[in-house]
Amino acid sequence: MILPIIMAGGTGSRLWPLSRELFPKQFLMLSGEHSMLQRTVLRLNGLEHQAPLFICNEEHRFIAAEQLRQSQIEHSGIILEPFGRNTAPAIALAALQAAQDSEQDEDPILLVLAADHLIRDTSAFQLSVEKAMPHAQAGKLVTFGIVPTAPETGYGYIKAGESEDEAFAVSQFVEKPDIVTAEKYLASGDYYWNSGMFLFKASRYLEELEKHRSDIYAACKKAMEATIPDMEFIRVDKDEFKACPDESIDYAVMEKTDSAMMVPMDAGWNDVGSWSSLWEVTDKDNNGNAIQGDVLTEQTKNSYIYSENKLVATVGVEDLVIVETKDALLVSHKDKVQDVKSIVSKLKDSNRSEYLQHREIYRPWGSHDHVAEGDSYHVKKVMVKPGERTATQIHYHRAEHWIVVSGTAKVRCGANTYVVSENESTYIPVGSAHSFENPGKIPLEIIEVRTGKYLSEDDIVRIDTHGEGY
Repeated sequence: MILPIIMAGGTGSRLWPLSRELFPKQFLMLSGEHSMLQRTVLRLNGLEHQAPLFICNEEHRFIAAEQLRQSQIEHSGIILEPFGRNTAPAIALAALQAAQDSEQDEDPILLVLAADHLIRDTSAFQLSVEKAMPHAQAGKLVTFGIVPTAPETGYGYIKAGESEDEAFAVSQFVEKPDIVTAEKYLASGDYYWNSGMFLFKASRYLEELEKHRSDIYAACKKAMEATIPDMEFIRVDKDEFKACPDESIDYAVMEKTDSAMMVPMDAGWNDVGSWSSLWEVTDKDNNGNAIQGDVLTEQTKNSYIYSENKLVATVGVEDLVIVETKDALLVSHKDKVQDVKSIVSKLKDSNRSEYLQHREIYRPWGSHDHVAEGDSYHVKKVMVKPGERTATQIHYHRAEHWIVVSGTAKVRCGANTYVVSENESTYIPVGSAHSFENPGKIPLEIIEVRTGKYLSEDDIVRIDTHGEGY
């Protein structure tokens, strides 16, 4: 049976301001009611497979876990990368974990998928996986080549070699070409887009990795020998993994092995690498506009318009990308969206928070959303899920007023524990250990007002780490 390996790493720059460093595109709901991560798992329905194993950045762990919980997705664990080290090490961690979890006489076949790809034709995707199975079972390292539809310069390519039972030997991996070269590739019919999806036995990948990049293999093996279980998370040894080289699976293994095979896939695949590519795969109105949210258009054509928080109106524009969130507004020509990452770099250099995270921040216990601020006050809306509570903590420079607007709060302040109901409030003095809990059956919503001369997030001493603090 297949063991899906879902790689959910990456940072959020190309689809800013929707994606952020702490909320990258795999967690976005770009179309429909499911995030890209959730859709990646849901398209496995119909394939015989085990519960997927996930790999994600440590900072994204609670978002990933919550989205899996929301869609009632069973999984085999979430491996946490303390540092990004590219795909070769990430897949090695998953292969080592899969081998450890399997029965002694089993050798799991890994279906390696990226969590941030769109695939429109699920049936065609699954058919390609089924065609690849015999080759993977025979010990080949199979990659999937996307049937090209245009001379794309933003993708790497795979050149098909000798044909073998609905697959091809890999003749060559080639880098992103210029437009003239891409047109030649398309005309030849021998080249496919490199999808970054794979199917192979765990043992075969590890054998080839050890053969061609023993340094990566050794570092990952040591990192997995000292894993620390933490609820549903699998924490690898930070020091050992930090020493691991940064390398893609293509460079480390696939370009070196003599066991590489390629199975074509024509399934409406897109890696959603820019706003223009998202416009291409999104349903459009009669004027070629892809619209989400509260949007009014007049004399507007061929544009992508997204509204998260307020009405967006356009008049007499064409070929634009307009994306509105609670804390940022992007307006770009569709031909210039690749330069959005330059804006993200400028935000980072200016130490602005908009590159890092959204105004609303998710925690294991719920979320909090910045509402307003001044020199001596901050206002936030806090939501706590039923049965959850925040960490116990102390602030030495600020006091807090909590107003319950929905639900019931169980408050701990110093030595006292008491209940605060709707339309009631409480006061947390400077220096008091405090936390709040939702003992009820509905979400608890609180308006928190911080007052003081120093209101930064680093004014905090955690008494416990329940819920990773707030």
